[in-house]
Amino acid sequence: MKRIYGITFLLIGLGACQPSASPDEYNAKAAEPALIHDCANQLTNVIIHDIFKPPVASRIYGYTYLAAYEALRPAYPDQQPLMGRLNGSKPAPAPNPTSVYCFPLASLKAFLTVGRALTFSEDMWDEFDTKLTPRLQTFGVPDDVYERSMAYGEQVARHILTYASTDHYKETRGFRYTVTNKPGTWVPTPPTYAEACEPQWNTVRTFTIDSAQQFRCPPPTRYDLAKSSPFWKLTDEVYQIGKNLSEEQRRIAYFWDDNAFVTNVRGHVMFASKKMTPAGHWIAIATTLAKQKKLTMMQSTELYALTSIALFDAFVACWDEKYRSVRIRPETVINANLDPHWRPFLETPPFPEYVSGHSAISAAAGTVIINRIGNMAFVDSTEHPFGHGVQSFASVDEAYRQVSLSRVYGGIHYRDGVDEGTRQGEHVGQWVVRKLLPSATIAAK
Repeated sequence: MKRIYGITFLLIGLGACQPSASPDEYNAKAAEPALIHDCANQLTNVIIHDIFKPPVASRIYGYTYLAAYEALRPAYPDQQPLMGRLNGSKPAPAPNPTSVYCFPLASLKAFLTVGRALTFSEDMWDEFDTKLTPRLQTFGVPDDVYERSMAYGEQVARHILTYASTDHYKETRGFRYTVTNKPGTWVPTPPTYAEACEPQWNTVRTFTIDSAQQFRCPPPTRYDLAKSSPFWKLTDEVYQIGKNLSEEQRRIAYFWDDNAFVTNVRGHVMFASKKMTPAGHWIAIATTLAKQKKLTMMQSTELYALTSIALFDAFVACWDEKYRSVRIRPETVINANLDPHWRPFLETPPFPEYVSGHSAISAAAGTVIINRIGNMAFVDSTEHPFGHGVQSFASVDEAYRQVSLSRVYGGIHYRDGVDEGTRQGEHVGQWVVRKLLPSATIAAK
């Protein structure tokens, strides 16, 4: 059984280390947005280390930020609850109205409890806890308030974990996809010929969309190898771009690679590199924009929660389409019919092509972000630690549209796959806003 109590033991009794402060003072210190941003960064670091597949990573982000939001929300009466309105959910437990709490501490506790429970690397969480402790010791939270707040955060976390346990995720573990080898359908690709990733993801419960099919895409361009066919033109476009990549196209493709487990082949040697997932990249963009806009802890936590929900639902919708159409990847078609030695600039991921997951989840996240804080310019240094550089964008939608182009440049998607993925993601993002923020207006892009 996973150990999820580490932070409680590390942080218990912190109020006794410093003189008690007034509620205004300790709440202001505990609500420093840097705390939730640091937690966000830690969760991504653990997800990268544990090598979670992109859809699974989105699930971890979704439940963890949901816990942080619901534990913080009681301090802000105008904030609408999410639990009770998400599919299959019940309202989060309410705090005792006659007791005093430090809800920012409760939020951190809820975040760390759920994040620890849904990941593997407990040593990384323990190390993070030991660094967090000295910061919390300076807040002057009275012992009784501290202990009550931590207990409330734990209560909310337990509620969220119970909710997560009923989403059909466990039932999808261990399922193996059978390749049919029908013409035009997906087969594993070089260099590892890995098994299909999460073929039953469309059976996992969504957060907001009515079903995985709610925003179903039009059928993909019909598989046809005639040189005059629309499909062949799509294939030849990928081939020609791949043979003649400009430095700018290479830079864009590499910048948005976001492959959680990249296989590197050097002669007879093969090794892997761990990197950011697509969802993690957009969570990091949310962090960048929250800091740029100087959002409060509550505003930041809401942004994280809504963005994560959109990411998760977009993955479910996209994966439903992937395993319905089961479309063949460009690499397979090109190797069999044009050039047996051609390789895409990026490693082809192990699942069907249509529609692009990167495109769908990026557009969903971007649409939510635009609604909450605007279609603003920003500098994205998310992937700099992994050697992918830094890039400036004039707007959020420019960024998510570039994501789609990057998949064509990378040689792993056809043009219609990225275009329809973007449209699907925008629909999901708009739905999340309408469903959870009914009084909001969908921001113009």
